[in-house]
Amino acid sequence: MRLLIIAALFLCLPCAVIAQRRTPKQPKEQKLFPYQYTTDDLPNGLRLITVPTDYPNLVAFYIVVQTGSRNEIEPGKSGYAHFFEHLMFRGSENFTADQREEIFKRAGADTNAYTSDDRTVYHALFSKEDLDKIMEIEADRFQRLKYSPEQYKTEAGAVRGEYDKNSASPFNQLYEKLRETAFKKHTYAHTTMGYIKDIEDMPNQYDYSWQFYNRYYRPEYTTIVVVGDVHRDNVLAMVGKYFGSWKRGNYIPSIPSEPEQTEPRQAHVDWPSPTLPHLVVAFRGPAYSEVKKEKAALDLLATIAFGETSDLYQKLVLDEQKVDYVTPSFDDQVDGELFAIFSRIKDQKDVEYVRDQILATFKRYTTELVPQAKLDATRSRMRYSLALEMDSSGSIASILAPYISLRRTPETMNQLFSLYGQITPEDIRAAAKTYFVDRSRTVVTLSTKSTEGAE
Repeated sequence: MRLLIIAALFLCLPCAVIAQRRTPKQPKEQKLFPYQYTTDDLPNGLRLITVPTDYPNLVAFYIVVQTGSRNEIEPGKSGYAHFFEHLMFRGSENFTADQREEIFKRAGADTNAYTSDDRTVYHALFSKEDLDKIMEIEADRFQRLKYSPEQYKTEAGAVRGEYDKNSASPFNQLYEKLRETAFKKHTYAHTTMGYIKDIEDMPNQYDYSWQFYNRYYRPEYTTIVVVGDVHRDNVLAMVGKYFGSWKRGNYIPSIPSEPEQTEPRQAHVDWPSPTLPHLVVAFRGPAYSEVKKEKAALDLLATIAFGETSDLYQKLVLDEQKVDYVTPSFDDQVDGELFAIFSRIKDQKDVEYVRDQILATFKRYTTELVPQAKLDATRSRMRYSLALEMDSSGSIASILAPYISLRRTPETMNQLFSLYGQITPEDIRAAAKTYFVDRSRTVVTLSTKSTEGAE
């Protein structure tokens, strides 16, 4: 009977929305991502990834849009990817914001969204019997979003309030200064929130907001990820029903390339109130790759040289107790990202000392080989800690989302961790020597503004 129902569902689908099913080849080695999944591409460019799990009843429903602050290419228009995360909760042609909220509430759904440099992700977790209705609601706002000029201005005010709240954090101000100092052409120069002058002008940009929506909220930039107590055929039928008529767009952004940095840069943030000094030391690094060794090698080095088991952490945090923390940041990005080390120092007089210790650690690994045993232990911990995190349908979908935004397939996780297994100490030293060069260095400090000379 079930087979007959599924067959009937497919007969009801228009020919234009019948997707091409592709099941990826399974590598012989043990995969990091252990779940069987299917990938279905609709003719309009929308991709569906279905991951059935053994966790009963619950379904994680993620919509990954390959649009973030990286896509904000026009001067004066930073922050719109994040702004649209807000606007997408304002209602659509067939469901007002209140109606949507009531339906999700009755379903007991946990729903939210987030924006980063390269992606915007909408996610919900709920019982499997509510999948059809929730997919209908989500399809409506992705294809038929609706908001008035008054609602738009209200949300612009909310974004301004969020910016002001974030700006109260010294770390956020340090990070903002780092981005605009290290990048001069690429859109990574501004944070996801955007520049304050652009946020202040958002209430006047109602017409542009629709232009942004029509450019990027298109099926070719979107991947739906469904993880949980589901069957692929049923999910595909729903996606075809609700998303199959979504029109493909024709806009391709021209992301400006960042020119090669030719000399070291530095900047300072004067903080208006008492705070411990902050420091970040960064070098320009490579983009995400599951094929090229440089990014994978530096991922491993970030933990070995600057993580909580590193010599530097032992010295600065535990032995000398000069810093509250020292931590690496080196995200997987579509384009070249910064390999950055953040720290907060307990005494202003130690800022230069801490900076020099961090720089010496960078330099150390341009000549010194990482011990093989430490390399093996590090990649083993990375692999198994991530595997242990995939302990529910919601966690699996959450971990998948960033990889989906980069390559639109879970297989990139398996390829990346296979690549980690191939990295040698010599590979790490070669990558360090390539990227940790003085001309690509950026150092930013933050401390309480000096009151010397003030009356």
